[in-house]
Amino acid sequence: MDLGLVFVEPVRLILSSKSLTRLLACVVTLTACRGISAQQQPNLQSPNLMDPFISQLDLAAQLSFDEMKRQEKKSSEQRRARYKQLIDSGVISALDLDASNKAVAEYNRAISLMNAQNSKEAIKHLQKALKDCPTFVSAHVSLGLSYFDQDDTGRAVSEFEAAAKLDDRFPGSFLNLGLLALSREDFATAQSDLEKASSISPTAKVLSALADAQYGNHQYKQVLETTPRVHALEHKGMASVHYVAASAAMALNDLEAMERELGIFLSEEPTSAFAPFARQDLAALIHKRTVQAADASKPQPSQGSQPLADTERLQAELSGAAGDESDGGSCDDCDPEGGSSVAASRVALGLSSVAIRPWTLRKNVEEVALFFAVSNHGHAVNDLQPSDIHIRDNNKPPKKVLQFTSQSKLPLRLALVVDTSGSVRDRFSFEKRAAAKFVEKILNSTSDLGYVAGFGVETTVTQDFSSDSGELRKGIEKLTNGGGTALFDAVSSACWKLAAYPESERVARVLVVLSDGNDNSSHTSLKRSIRVAEETGATIYTISTSSGDKTVADKVLELLAERSGGEAMFPGYIRNLDSTFDRLRDVIRNRYFVAYRPADFQPNGSYRTISVIADKDGKRLQVRTRKGYHARLETSPN
Repeated sequence: MDLGLVFVEPVRLILSSKSLTRLLACVVTLTACRGISAQQQPNLQSPNLMDPFISQLDLAAQLSFDEMKRQEKKSSEQRRARYKQLIDSGVISALDLDASNKAVAEYNRAISLMNAQNSKEAIKHLQKALKDCPTFVSAHVSLGLSYFDQDDTGRAVSEFEAAAKLDDRFPGSFLNLGLLALSREDFATAQSDLEKASSISPTAKVLSALADAQYGNHQYKQVLETTPRVHALEHKGMASVHYVAASAAMALNDLEAMERELGIFLSEEPTSAFAPFARQDLAALIHKRTVQAADASKPQPSQGSQPLADTERLQAELSGAAGDESDGGSCDDCDPEGGSSVAASRVALGLSSVAIRPWTLRKNVEEVALFFAVSNHGHAVNDLQPSDIHIRDNNKPPKKVLQFTSQSKLPLRLALVVDTSGSVRDRFSFEKRAAAKFVEKILNSTSDLGYVAGFGVETTVTQDFSSDSGELRKGIEKLTNGGGTALFDAVSSACWKLAAYPESERVARVLVVLSDGNDNSSHTSLKRSIRVAEETGATIYTISTSSGDKTVADKVLELLAERSGGEAMFPGYIRNLDSTFDRLRDVIRNRYFVAYRPADFQPNGSYRTISVIADKDGKRLQVRTRKGYHARLETSPN
């Protein structure tokens, strides 16, 4: 019997060095472990496609030894007991207790800078700390993470290795080495380092990473042995380990184990980006079992299946993201289509999940899929022909244009993400009503899908993908107000969720963000959220809920939208929100889609610029589209 499974096989994504947090792909650095999702830690940095946990040291946990050293009024026996507890739990190295006050002060400054996403300055203070105290293990680890954020992988490895040589009982060093090896798809080295880390501190986070390495080594039985160890521990947000286990079970043709692991995965993460895949496969497995039970006299043999298919902060974020449009830098985790198609994107479970893993949906091809909007003095132009459009990819015309059509002919995948933070309390009800009207008008129930999410400190899906505008309206009504604002996290999460939805044809992925543009709680950066939009092919449209003069937050909304090929809209007054949504609907529906093969394409991770010129009746028209993409980076086989 053909199960018709669509299970997506998990594969390892080559990490880009552009974000500190990407290093911790599967587990938290043990020196920062507090056993909770990064989304729940407002003072920490950023998850993105590969960061289920924090990528830097948690100030509260990691520096607790410093606090203990300063509490001299306590008895030496109490201090020794507390030190032992911190060392045994893997929070600090025993050698860290010997660090001088001067070294600790420099270390504290570095951690603050890392939390502010300034790893370049953090490096200077960590170097001073190590000059004063060369055996400061945690400083070596933090320095390695900072080097990684600065694209200096060689020095990052050196620092992690130095920490490991100083204290071979400190798990964080081996954990980071293992994660770096995973990023290079060196699964044998990764498994060796992660086994060392797990032998010292077998936390759910370490074991989850170990399962990844085992899967990469095709050691499927070991994956099925490691996963129950994760499940037996507190593992909130790490449900995706069960998806990996289901994949391993499928490779072993153990359909019973596959069904069990898929069921656990769905019970723990029902709104995960990969839940649709899991549901389809689970339904196929249950159907097969039911048929076999009904025909016991003619049992069906088990068959193999298809492969598993605050202003200063914002200003700093703007400075970090501006000018990166075509920096010419490499992107180790980009797909060959510049992130324009889910079919070629490497996608992850949503940011609400701590244990995020990458997935690939089909073989790489050199093809760019591009959406763009054309207007004339503010009015949409919707009657263009291919001859009216002139595309340049890296300053050269495409090798071949494969498809040109109106977006209205493609299914729409819409993410409506609404700011539910305290900063929008006074206009929240009106915003929800306007958003509900927008959803009702834009979706075509026969082909379109949308989902609704709200974000404060965390992003919460209140209605998963549905074509029913009534259900989506209910999702909007469920949004509740209050808390901080993690805009960049919400944008990254939505882009990946849009990209991960299983598709059998080309679709248009659109993210609509209703927010005042402030961000005070994100773990990821503005720069990274823009890159995620590029990688996933999502077009971002932002609607500002603020009024008055343009602020830094407004500039953030502009940059998010423009760099993805979208548009930032500023109603100015809340009463104008309905008309703004109406205009947005027209803009989205009147876009064009073109797919082409670029000339002289090289899979080297380089940034390739895109320009689109539109002429009609001798008039030059305004075009909105993304400015470029990073080519995929081809890696050598192991």
